[in-house]
Amino acid sequence: MKVLFIARSTLYEVYGGDTVQMLATAKYLRQNGVDVDIKLTHEKIDYSPYDLLHLFNIIRPADHLYHVKKSRKPFVISTIYVDFKEYERRQRKGISKWATRIFPPGRIEYFKVIARLLKNGERIRSPEYLWKGHKNSIRYLAKKAEVILPNSFSEALRFAKDYKVTVPFHVIFNGIDPEIFPPQSEEVKRDPKLVLCVARIEGKKNQLKLIEALNDTPFQLLIIGKPAPNHLKYYEDCRRIAASNVSFEGFVPIEKLQHYYRKAKVHVLPSWNETCGLSSLEAAYNGCNIVVTDKGDTKEYYHDHAWYCDPDDADSILQAVITAAEAPTRSDYIKEIDENFTWKNAASETLNAYQDVLHSNKLIDDAK
Repeated sequence: MKVLFIARSTLYEVYGGDTVQMLATAKYLRQNGVDVDIKLTHEKIDYSPYDLLHLFNIIRPADHLYHVKKSRKPFVISTIYVDFKEYERRQRKGISKWATRIFPPGRIEYFKVIARLLKNGERIRSPEYLWKGHKNSIRYLAKKAEVILPNSFSEALRFAKDYKVTVPFHVIFNGIDPEIFPPQSEEVKRDPKLVLCVARIEGKKNQLKLIEALNDTPFQLLIIGKPAPNHLKYYEDCRRIAASNVSFEGFVPIEKLQHYYRKAKVHVLPSWNETCGLSSLEAAYNGCNIVVTDKGDTKEYYHDHAWYCDPDDADSILQAVITAAEAPTRSDYIKEIDENFTWKNAASETLNAYQDVLHSNKLIDDAK
């Protein structure tokens, strides 16, 4: 089986959860004997060798319409559908805030695509997107896909409700890579006052509110990540308001994160919405108590193994951090992650979805 992954043009420049998901899934699919290539949406592609296309980020339909039409190949989509409507309406400032109160979310996303073209030079590969519009483009892709691959059941339900589509889906839970985060043979000595936040620095990840919550407290907050390209002003605001107990480490490769996860007692990710928050899953696997947002799909992953906070309430964030810091480390969740949330499992489920698609298409072809 030969499969082509198609990703956003900034996949490697703007490192995110989808970057980790794609690279890790490809790694373990290859171990299962699948021939996987990764191409960026702006690249010229010869589709003929591939049995199947696997697209990522349905919220970026302008990246995908061209390839779907041009290739004429069966395709699946990892939706990675995160709903930031609340963030857009409550946290944006200036013209952006005004626009979110007037225009529906699909129109806002349409404007963002145009802005990325004008500001960052991100080419719109599918001119059809311009007249079809954002929401209709997403609905088109979902209906044409052989199956969508959400990262949780709640994500599948949210997507179906928001876009009013009923399409086949196969849940692929996000994971960690035990080869990158091997178990330690001896007990780790943690700093009970060290709080870690690993994420790209941008408004959606909500570091500004986190800093506000922990400023001038006994905790030492270490923020790891670099600012998203369009959020440099946000990053500057984070540094400007940060008290002396807050420090910034910059980008750290995933292979080196274990050192930090093993030092901190608490990892916090108070985003405006998350499917699971990969850094939270990694931190939990490495023994941190985790504080996560109560928005999105986090409870499907963490159940009672996390402390939840309201991303718009600094006191809620602080109280969750205090409680997590004072609680015993929840090592029981590590076994659950090993059993349910690894990239090896994700690749296995992805392969099952591929096989179902190709088998069904073969049956249809044989019946003609």
